[in-house]
Amino acid sequence: MTTVPDHSLLARLDTQPRVRDFISRAVASGRASHAYLFLGAPGSGKLDAAWALAQALLCERAGEDGDASSTLAGAACGSCDACVRVARHTHPDVHLLAPESATGYLINQTRELLEDVALAPIRARGKVYIIDRAEQLRANTANALLKTLEEPPAGVTFILLGTSTEVILPTIVSRCQCVPFRTVSPVRAAEAVERATGTSPERCRMAVSVAGSPARAIEFLKNAERQEARRQMVRAIDSLRHADEADVLLIAKDLMVAINAPLAEVKSTQQAILEQNADYLSRGAMKQLEDRNKRELSARERSGIMEALASARSLLRDVLMRLQGVPAPAMNGDVEDIIDRLCSAATVTGATAALDAVASAERCIARNVTPQLAIEVMLFDIRKALTCP
Repeated sequence: MTTVPDHSLLARLDTQPRVRDFISRAVASGRASHAYLFLGAPGSGKLDAAWALAQALLCERAGEDGDASSTLAGAACGSCDACVRVARHTHPDVHLLAPESATGYLINQTRELLEDVALAPIRARGKVYIIDRAEQLRANTANALLKTLEEPPAGVTFILLGTSTEVILPTIVSRCQCVPFRTVSPVRAAEAVERATGTSPERCRMAVSVAGSPARAIEFLKNAERQEARRQMVRAIDSLRHADEADVLLIAKDLMVAINAPLAEVKSTQQAILEQNADYLSRGAMKQLEDRNKRELSARERSGIMEALASARSLLRDVLMRLQGVPAPAMNGDVEDIIDRLCSAATVTGATAALDAVASAERCIARNVTPQLAIEVMLFDIRKALTCP
């Protein structure tokens, strides 16, 4: 029986089989649209599917006769250089965009995007642009994008991610092929991760609660540095009861070091790509590539911070559930002792206030508040919430 290679992303969309089959058929038939709008609730796997589609579109072995490297028609081989780069989110021709201000996308972001669209691909035969939170494309930024979205250059594919057509400009919706995603329960998501990794149900529940979707949970379980950041966050919350102001500031500093640890490999990969392309790219193209790398690093840092905050939220949710007597297994079953210690000193009101502190930190990060400051304030607020009667 043929197995799916480790880096084949499309095969991991177990919780969205209709989306998976739709993508594989579109790519296999050569009728993939130039613009998609993936619609669904947070955690439904839209971003995972976007990366999987990008991989399938750029796979170097796509269309080879007799290729049996994948169990899915139209799926990427998962083993070529392009597939590996897309799986690692380091392919120079796949671009992930997110709003750079609290109010949405900036007009400069759209201008830079349109300038980049006009350039030839760096390594692949095509280019893919993933636009996250498409509902934050306001009229002034969207208007400049509409013509390109309707008739992009050959080989360019746009994948927009949003929650509902009701909150996205109709002019954008009308230019995209809409793909709905169903809501996935945490139980089904954890089961999908368990099937893919063979890891214990306890660790799979934890990974889903932290990473947010099955595909990202699978990657989380493979990344020791991301797991260490989660462990440090859990230990930090456990230690707050006995920490003074100086301790809290030091804890926040150490957390930022752990959160940013995975960025070292990204920086190394980016530098290698720059050196490989230095001989044949123009100075302007190199500058655009450098700017894109900076944006990617910022996005990766933000993603790591949000993952760390998700670790805090998951732990505090377990505390609140136990204080309320809810008979459900803890998402963080590997740290039952920490949950018990927190419950021994906290109240339902305090645990709720601590969760509010995490939500406030997430909003601050979304508004581009300095990450370390946001985490410091959150830790001080959690300490107060969990220790005050």
